[in-house]
Amino acid sequence: MTTINMFEAKTNLSRYVSSVENGTESFIVISRGGKPVAKIVPYRSETTGRIGLAEGAVPYLSSLEDFNSVSCEDDFSGNGGLL
Repeated sequence: MTTINMFEAKTNLSRYVSSVENGTESFIVISRGGKPVAKIVPYRSETTGRIGLAEGAVPYLSSLEDFNSVSCEDDFSGNGGLL
């Protein structure tokens, strides 16, 4: 972990961003008056869509009409309900 002050960050920002980008540093802390105030970290794109360990394990119904078309009895009897 590298900690730099605000002046150093302003002066050499592109150098610090490059070191985080290429993996030389995992993150860099920027301090003001000796107190940490910000962190430079690599950007990770946000996922679009459903995420999680159980993806695909839980049935997904696209509309309320689809939900209403399945009977409760079918769910529990194994006759083609949601599960």
